[in-house]
Order: sequence, then C-alpha cells, then structure tokens
Amino acid sequence: MNTTAILAAIRDVRILVIGDVMLDHYIWGDVNRISPEAPVPVLHVMRESHSAGGAANVALNIAALGGKASLMGMLGDDEAAKHLARMLDAAAIDISRCVIDPTVATIVKTRVVARTQQLCRIDREASRSAYALDATADIAGLLEAALAEADAVIVSDYAKGVITQALMDRLLALAAARGVLVAVDPKPARHLNLRGVGLLTPNRHEALELAGLPEPGPGESYPLAEACRRIHEAIAPKLLVITLGADGMAVSYDGQVAHRLATEAREIFDVCGAGDTVIATLTAALAGGANAVEAASLANRAAGLVVSKMGTATATPEEILNPRQADFPV
Repeated sequence: MNTTAILAAIRDVRILVIGDVMLDHYIWGDVNRISPEAPVPVLHVMRESHSAGGAANVALNIAALGGKASLMGMLGDDEAAKHLARMLDAAAIDISRCVIDPTVATIVKTRVVARTQQLCRIDREASRSAYALDATADIAGLLEAALAEADAVIVSDYAKGVITQALMDRLLALAAARGVLVAVDPKPARHLNLRGVGLLTPNRHEALELAGLPEPGPGESYPLAEACRRIHEAIAPKLLVITLGADGMAVSYDGQVAHRLATEAREIFDVCGAGDTVIATLTAALAGGANAVEAASLANRAAGLVVSKMGTATATPEEILNPRQADFPV
C-alpha cells in the first residue's frame, strides 16, 4: 500500500487507547535576568497553553490521522479533567469509558519554556495505586465492551498506575480470543509480563532495559541485533519496532533485524510526545491493512514532523503527504 492508500484506510479504523491520561500545561515566556533571591532565571510569562498528554495524546494522534479513537483511563473530577474533556470532545474522541474518581487528581504536567528551551517541569499527580482501574471499576466488563468495538488496542504506559499486571492479563486474554492487535509502548521499570503482545515500540534506552543490556560506552555501537534477539526471547512480540532517535527506526521479526529506516526529522525542536505519534501511527496503519515496513515508514515520517514542532503535537494526513507545507516553528 502507498501512503495515500494507508491514510485512506486509517479513516475506517477503530482504536482503543488504554493508559495514563494527562493534561500537558505549558508556560511560555522569555528570560532576561537572574533572580536576586537565588541563582535562577526569572521568566517573563507571555502565554500559557494546554494539550492532551500521555494516553490522551496517543488518542489525539489517531484522531489527527483520521482514525476513530476511544480512551480508557482515570480522571479526577476537577478543572484539568474538564479541560481535557473539551479538547478530546473537539477531536471526536470517545472518553465515555474513562473512570471518573473525585478522590484523585487528574495528572497534570506543567512545562516552563523560555523561547524554545525548557527550564523545568512541574508534575501534579497522586500515588500510582490511586489510578489503578481494576481497583475502582469492573475492568473485565469495561474491557469486553470496549474490545467489541475496536480493531486494535494501544496500551500507553507512563508508569502512573493505570496499567497493572492484572489489567494486562485480562486485556491480552480477551484480545487473543477476539483476534485484536494489542500494541504496547513499554516502561521496562514496571517489570510487567508483556509476553505475546502484537506490537512493542520501545525507544533505544527502553530496548536496552528490556534486553538487560548496558548503555554502550564512548565509541561503542548500539547493540541492536542483540537487543532484538533478547527482547524476542523474553517477550516474543509479533512485531518489534525500536525508535532510535537520530538513527531512525528498526523493524524486527522473530528476534532478527528486518529493516532499518533513517530519521525523517528536518530539525528537532521537541521530542515530547514523539513516542505517542509512533505507536499511534504504527497501530492505525497495521489495523488499516499496511504491512510492517509500510506502517513503520509512515510512523517514521509522522514522528519526523512531530519532533519539528514545539510542545506535544500531532501529524495530520495533509502534513504527511505535503511535509514542506507543515507548520514548523520559526
């Protein structure tokens, strides 16, 4: 399938996103002096903005591509949740399967940015146990109903607590019975058993963690082949795609490196959310009938667009087909 055909097929794809739902808050400004109170910059605030983060950004990426996205996660009964609901509703994303718990705070990440340089990040969140879906809801019933209306599932684990082993076990069993693709963006520090997932999309550091390999030293090459072999032995994903930053992307089957793609980023302004774009595009393309290399090529192109923008961002079909006309920072 060519790019146009894949993007057309994505319009009929239904994808369920399960994971840590967040609100990304940006404070934009400029720095002209150091504070007399402490050796820290003084930011003159020019504007503030909000965007969907975490699993919500994955769903937004699917919607931006033209697919139909539904979202399952945990939200508080607060202003941040209302702000997220308005943004997701505007993108026609179904959030009816999100659990609303007034006893927890919606996760908010605030990034303070001076021009294009991030100065710091401020996180507002409760304990991991507060966001566990299977502790507050009939997760089996929720999953079964959601899977009945999905062509694929994306697990977006930001290690905030929504994704537990019990949830993964139920999801994989139900998906296997229905023949539904399960894609996972993993957090190796969680030590979850992901054996048998359909698609796994670690970045270069996460792949080393999953493989039990150290970071290469100065002058040493990245052990891609060994990482793929070890991940296959441990998890056996049907498809493994490792994002390698400036070195592009690698596609692996059965523990072997099958294909390498060079990065398509013109200039990197912000890598925030690039992993969300990769797994959203890969999953949507695969569900739409693309093969692994076609799907990875599309995801590589979409990620190249997203990292060329400031803040949490998405890529549209129009930008993918006409990248020279994409809206990039000046």
